[in-house]
Amino acid sequence: MALFGRKRETPAEQLNFDPAEKYPMIRASICTGEQVAGLKNRKTGAFEEVMVIRSKQDLERFKQMAKTDDIPKEY
Repeated sequence: MALFGRKRETPAEQLNFDPAEKYPMIRASICTGEQVAGLKNRKTGAFEEVMVIRSKQDLERFKQMAKTDDIPKEY
């Protein structure tokens, strides 16, 4: 048994957030192309990172977690 094995994929976890307070979005870098999915606070603009998007599968997983297909991008 490996001590540092890969984390097992769990069925799509749900994000617990108040849509009136936060919304799901992707923060993307123009220079490197790195994409990070997370929640942005509507009042303060603070961004809470949830996961790194490395593939289309990661993006689909985040959409399932956020229960939405409309995920805006901010550069």
